[in-house]
Amino acid sequence: MNDLLNKEPVKRVIETLGEFNENLKVQILEKTARTAKEAANALNCEEGAIVKSLVFKTEKEFLVCLISGDKRCSLNKLKKVISKKDVSMASADEVKAQTGFTIGGVSPVGHINNLDIIIDKTLERFQIVYAAAGHPNSIFKIDISKLKDLTKGSVEDITE
Repeated sequence: MNDLLNKEPVKRVIETLGEFNENLKVQILEKTARTAKEAANALNCEEGAIVKSLVFKTEKEFLVCLISGDKRCSLNKLKKVISKKDVSMASADEVKAQTGFTIGGVSPVGHINNLDIIIDKTLERFQIVYAAAGHPNSIFKIDISKLKDLTKGSVEDITE
């Protein structure tokens, strides 16, 4: 399992976290955390404290929305926030091409492209949140205020 720490996508997350705060560590889980529910079970925490990193595309660009694990992103709210009419979920291939991560392991940080990040305001219910770290079995734990600083994300009401 610890060989996961040597996988390139996980190493990118470790490097980004280390540059921001050397106390932030990637944790390898025995069980998969491909979904928010699986991650919450593995970590024994509320599903809402799991950060889902969802990639969306507009006509010309991609962005990442960090959504509370117990919520769904509202496309209508997202369209209003970014002032775009045409917004959809990115395909698995587009997610990989834009972030360098496969679905189930998309991290809020360490993307291969510079993507705008929007943070769902319902994540602020939790002081500590858990996010994927480049692989479905790797996560990192972070204070919500540090996550905002780390991602430079804007906090918006984007869930239904």
